[in-house]
Amino acid sequence: MFTPDDLERQFTLLSAAARHDALRTREALAAPAEEDDPASPPMDDTRPLTREEALELLALSEVIARKAAYGRQLTVRSARRAGASWSQIGAAVGTTKQSAWEAHQRWIDEQGRQQAEGHWGWDGDEVAAARALAGRPEDQEAAE
Repeated sequence: MFTPDDLERQFTLLSAAARHDALRTREALAAPAEEDDPASPPMDDTRPLTREEALELLALSEVIARKAAYGRQLTVRSARRAGASWSQIGAAVGTTKQSAWEAHQRWIDEQGRQQAEGHWGWDGDEVAAARALAGRPEDQEAAE
């Protein structure tokens, strides 16, 4: 059985997206079960997904979401480093400055928890530096 945790270690964002796309395309092209004709077996690219492949597709969806979210927060850090305000970041991700900032704070917290649990993550100094870079949304209101 496929789990997102297992697949996350096996795939990069690009390779997970490529595998997901291949399975999703085959799923979309497969003839519905009621149209299956045993007289003409389906070609490889139009056969329905097996149960394992369907579960892999679901797990890959989660892997892609996780990896994209991580990349998104790294880009938020880059935007902050480049001088972007939380209003600008919120607009870029389609939310409010407060929601964007809160999501980033949760991500920073998670990076600190990872380290504390013995996984790759940030130590206390790195978390503090990330919080300093993030600032607070209201700190920029006068400048905007």
